[in-house]
Amino acid sequence: MNRRLIVATAFVAAGCLGHALSAPAVAHTGNEPYTKDEAFLKEIAFDQKLGAQLPLDLPFTDDTGKAVRLGEYFGQKPVLMLITYFNCTMLCPLLLDGLVRALRPISFDIGKQFTVLTVSINPRETPAIAASRKELYVQRYGRPGADRGWHFLTGKADAVAALTQAIGFRFVYDKKKDEYAHASGIVIFTPEGKAARYLYGVEFSPRDTRLALIEAASG
Repeated sequence: MNRRLIVATAFVAAGCLGHALSAPAVAHTGNEPYTKDEAFLKEIAFDQKLGAQLPLDLPFTDDTGKAVRLGEYFGQKPVLMLITYFNCTMLCPLLLDGLVRALRPISFDIGKQFTVLTVSINPRETPAIAASRKELYVQRYGRPGADRGWHFLTGKADAVAALTQAIGFRFVYDKKKDEYAHASGIVIFTPEGKAARYLYGVEFSPRDTRLALIEAASG
């Protein structure tokens, strides 16, 4: 993904911070210097790390409050992962809604042919918040059994940092506004936990998503 696309995506993500879109920022190529207001963009990206192995021993908490290891969701099926935070009111709901729209036309079912992990980057979010988001999006997906295959995780800062570093997801926290700026996309992993495909944005082609799951399932 080139610098122009990363910056454009990141500036959309900055809607979570309340920053306004502007033509110069979206058109930024990385060759000219950032303005003072754009400086935070240097820290935001979603870099492809195809073939990278996830650290499967990372500890998280699931939406029921149970302590889990990342590796518990791997081993048999491909895993689709998206990084969000649950109190985001701008980009993250667009990402989740876009994923639901991409998955509905696919014949594969969450929980049967593949697993979905939604992981919060905010270490202060609770399992109760995760559970409320899970209930909402499982309902929107609308297929029986999806609640057993779609997991919403929270974790401590060090686990979040290790996970996001492993997949190339770089974000910025604004202390003044207590919000995050980040890029948007999904990563599909093999059953062994290796990154097989990155899909960027908030809208995903059902065909591309299906093919990515097939590729990941075959390793």
